[in-house]
Amino acid sequence: MMQSKRIDPLLQRAQQHQDEAAHDLAERQRALETHVSRLDELRRYAEEYAIGQLAATSAAALNNRRAFLDRLDSAVQQQAQTVDSNRAKVEIERGRLLLASREKQVLEQLAASYRAQEKQVTDRRDQREMDDLGARRVRCRSQDDADEGGAA
Repeated sequence: MMQSKRIDPLLQRAQQHQDEAAHDLAERQRALETHVSRLDELRRYAEEYAIGQLAATSAAALNNRRAFLDRLDSAVQQQAQTVDSNRAKVEIERGRLLLASREKQVLEQLAASYRAQEKQVTDRRDQREMDDLGARRVRCRSQDDADEGGAA
């Protein structure tokens, strides 16, 4: 079996690995976008709630409002951490995709090199066969000429 054919299963596996990495990256990016959107919504809501009119007149209502604002701030901070974590995961997946792409590229270059070598070998063999065929024809003609000249 030729070397270029033996590398085909490795190329197919490298392509699968690259496709999986691209799929994982896309999923991570979608998750990140979702988390960023939630963070934006939380921030907007917290801002709107914080600047809303102070309709509460009692101390208990003000305490409840302050506690709710604290919970909102905590939720915003937690969501911001989730966004940061998801950004890091996206970068990890991006790195995996880059590595998978490089591995596949190296295998493609190796396969191309093997095919080029195999083509050179085939071309040389074909040229030798053509040279041998031409030499045989010359010998046959020479022999036929000699036979005709000696017979005359």
